[in-house]
Amino acid sequence: MHPLSRLFDYARQYRHDVRIASLYSVFNKFFDVLPEILIGVAVDVVVNQKASFLARAGVVDPKEQLVLLAILTVLIWVGESAFQYLYDVRWRSLAQNLQHDLRMEAYRHVQRLDMAYFERNRSGNLLAVLNEDINQMERFLNGGANDLIQVFVGSLMVGGVFFALTSQLAFLALVPVPLILYGAFWFQRRLAPRYTAVRESAGALATRLNNNLQGIATVKAYAAEDFEAEHIREGSDDYRRRNGEAIRWSAAITPVIRMAILAGFTVTLLYGGFLALNGDIGVGSYSVLVYLTQRLLWPLTRLAEMTDLYQRSMSSIQRVLDLLQTPVIISYEGRPLPRSSVRGELAFEHVIFAYDGTGTRALDDIDLHIGAGRTVAFVGGTGGGKSTLIKLLLRFYEPQQGRVTLDGQPIASFNLQDLRRAIGYVAQDTFLADASVADNIAYGMPDTARPDIVRAAQSAEAHDFIMALPMGYDTQVGERGMKLSGGQRQRLALARAILKDPPILVLDEATSAVDNETEAAIQRSLDRLVVGRTTLIVAHRLSTVRHADTIHVIDGGKVVESGSHDELVLRNDSYASLWRLQTGERSPA
Repeated sequence: MHPLSRLFDYARQYRHDVRIASLYSVFNKFFDVLPEILIGVAVDVVVNQKASFLARAGVVDPKEQLVLLAILTVLIWVGESAFQYLYDVRWRSLAQNLQHDLRMEAYRHVQRLDMAYFERNRSGNLLAVLNEDINQMERFLNGGANDLIQVFVGSLMVGGVFFALTSQLAFLALVPVPLILYGAFWFQRRLAPRYTAVRESAGALATRLNNNLQGIATVKAYAAEDFEAEHIREGSDDYRRRNGEAIRWSAAITPVIRMAILAGFTVTLLYGGFLALNGDIGVGSYSVLVYLTQRLLWPLTRLAEMTDLYQRSMSSIQRVLDLLQTPVIISYEGRPLPRSSVRGELAFEHVIFAYDGTGTRALDDIDLHIGAGRTVAFVGGTGGGKSTLIKLLLRFYEPQQGRVTLDGQPIASFNLQDLRRAIGYVAQDTFLADASVADNIAYGMPDTARPDIVRAAQSAEAHDFIMALPMGYDTQVGERGMKLSGGQRQRLALARAILKDPPILVLDEATSAVDNETEAAIQRSLDRLVVGRTTLIVAHRLSTVRHADTIHVIDGGKVVESGSHDELVLRNDSYASLWRLQTGERSPA
């Protein structure tokens, strides 16, 4: 389906607005063409006076004819101005509303896509679709749609006047119009793939810029400014080159159209003049034909601009609507899961999972049972599969084989939002919104009262440092919490989990990037937080999980050891080796 058809199919709710805006555009064009006809009538009045067209219509006195023309001119200009205002407001309001709705629907859809989608697609490209591509559509609706309508309506109206005055000349004057339109569409077909390439290149460039700005500290620390600037130069050069190809084709449209216009205007000027000299048409009619030829053909020079804007917009619309049609793999639907009914009993039943494109199983026949209210830790080397278990529990991914259950029921059977509301998640890489400290603690819980937020911060041992900030709980933390230290960000994330008070708590390397003092503070908070709830802890530091009820050692996607800390140390196997490595103890003789 053509992108424009897809857009109007999507925008069904705005069809009434489109019809009204189009009607205003038609009326504006109608009044826009009339002044040229009035010029011809005025010439006819001056030349023929009491034998003029208006005299035959009943207004005999030439001065009264001119007064009538002046009144009609005022009315026509007022009408043209009024409908220009009306169509401008309608089209621009439509563009703004459709842009807003499309961006919000696209963003909501993106949030529902599975994590594998984000691994396959660059964030900068998604930003380009959600921002620049939708803005490009807005620019088309702001003016391009009206221009296309008016060119079409103007051609019909002027053609009708031509045939009414002299059909012989009309055929000659209008011959260039289909050639101009054919040429515009010929160029448009060649511009389409070029503008698609431009949008793809823009997305790649946005990805590079976004990645570098997020990692600016690392870029500076490694004195890699010149290296990254060269990367950006390569991306910008590619964008410039692809845009240049499109520009060369776009720039050729206007000269070609001008030549066709010249042919039509010359025919009217010469052949119409001969008809007037021979008395076949009046001087006023000849004036009308000359002015209308210009009125018909000259706006067609804007076809270059319209074609360029149209094709850029169609490429953008195609990308936005393709994004909206990306299938949601993990369904959000399911039966309700009231948080009060969750006991927290979890099971991984013969779970097998591999990430797309790796060919290696991240989890290989994992079979675990976690009792309600128990604290379970997962330890082992990097890449063993510990965090993958957490991702399956949160349904960021679905296992290829086996299933994960909650209180004896498959988690895939529950409403996804209800499932995630029952889980408190504290990650190693803490996400903080560009908002206040209080807003970040109450993230996802906007109706929380300030006293509850303060109590959660106190439990997370974050209250003291928060009160030392310039505006306390109302201090803005900056983008991704950049105004706070790593330990402070972790304490806010922990306060968020405390405030949520979930029946299931997940801690994914929650203390791996903090100093010993901060770790001790966080650990004290965790000791209070885990009481009475099912807790899953992923950790490299074994000191943080030694009090867990059960510790599972994960290696190569398999559970290689399980037991309490003391049992595993006595077993003197993988866990004991890790413990001695981290504590410096000697192995038993």
